[in-house]
Amino acid sequence: MKKISFVIPVFRNQGSIKITYDKIIKLVQSLNLNYEFVFVNDGSDDNSYVELIKLREEDNLVKVLSFSRNFGQVPALIAGYKKATGDCVISMAADLQEPVSLIEKMIDNWIGGKEIVICNRVEREDSFVSRVSSSIFYNLIKFANPKMPKGGFDFMLMDRKVINQLNLIDERNRFIQGDILWLGFETVFIPYSRQKRTIGKSQWTISKKLKYFIDGILNTSYIPIRFISLLGFINSLLGFVYAFIIIYNKLINNIPFKGWAPIMIIILITTGMIMIMLGIIGEYLWRTYDETRKRPLYIIKEDLS
Repeated sequence: MKKISFVIPVFRNQGSIKITYDKIIKLVQSLNLNYEFVFVNDGSDDNSYVELIKLREEDNLVKVLSFSRNFGQVPALIAGYKKATGDCVISMAADLQEPVSLIEKMIDNWIGGKEIVICNRVEREDSFVSRVSSSIFYNLIKFANPKMPKGGFDFMLMDRKVINQLNLIDERNRFIQGDILWLGFETVFIPYSRQKRTIGKSQWTISKKLKYFIDGILNTSYIPIRFISLLGFINSLLGFVYAFIIIYNKLINNIPFKGWAPIMIIILITTGMIMIMLGIIGEYLWRTYDETRKRPLYIIKEDLS
């Protein structure tokens, strides 16, 4: 019988962990599947760890990894993938916003030969700000990665061969969705509506979203570098054209160059563009430096497996 591993990152999910587990275990038992849970406690400072220990005591097929501090959702997922031993891995959040009922459909697609089954969000029962920011985020990401579904995804199933390849990627500042799509395995998408969160508060802050967006753009595409190269070329071309116009008017039409306003406009625009270019280059340099330091992506404080 096939074994399903459920990888679930946990950060301040007090109150929703047991409910998530109960919903999944009810479905798993009805399908008569072998299973294991890998909960990764990402430095929670609430009662999440206590709830995980209780689950572990009730079910010895529950594994708990606990980080020394908060390292982020992506490192938590990576740690869970490396710990999972199932024939396939299903990763999802512990916030009850993803319909557990889709798991059966995901498994059916996997048994039918699909190597990656992605549940992509087409609607969100979130706040207006969250919906707008998510829409902007993923529409921009699609420029860098055209395969990315419009609403993005976090709820997915991957075959063991996919997990093995994903675990070979040894990078920091990763955009995990881009890594999965980049692997190129046979993929199917299942659209769903993201449910409203009823327990707890989202820890996915604006700063975390911005950092993850930058990771997504820089890690999956050459667009930023090519963009600043194109911008530099266009700026230089316009500068040469403007210089030619000034010289032509001076020599042919005897029109003197007047005013400081055009000079100031050109200086401000050019220096602004240079600062943007340096910022993009700086992001690449930081990532290169961060890779060379070879610090661990996460630190496991406790491993209960």
